[in-house]
Amino acid sequence: QVRLVESGGGLVQAGGSLRLSCAASGRAFSRYVMGWFRQAPGKERDFVAAISWSGISTTYADSVKGRFTISRDNAKNMVYLQMNSLKPEDTAVYYCAADRDSNSGLSSYPPRYEYWGQGTQVTVSS
Repeated sequence: QVRLVESGGGLVQAGGSLRLSCAASGRAFSRYVMGWFRQAPGKERDFVAAISWSGISTTYADSVKGRFTISRDNAKNMVYLQMNSLKPEDTAVYYCAADRDSNSGLSSYPPRYEYWGQGTQVTVSS
């Protein structure tokens, strides 16, 4: 069982930066693929980024490529999402998620992820 708690959200002006953190409980954290997703009001939950258990492999949604960076620290059971050059369309609730199947690559498909945090709100003003 893994418990995920996100933090670091807030209100920022367009062009600004935020760093989201996800604290994970559980000994198996270092074996999980970790992902970030986001959901804007009235929209479906969308993939943002994912990182392999080792941290060597990452993948991003086209909409955030070059602006966001996902990273992890297995010694601290933490996952991060550095968000730069933020745009109003990045406004959403951001969720951290864990996928126990580390042998099937990095997925952008929400049902692949078994564990989810409660989310943290990110609001980007124009």
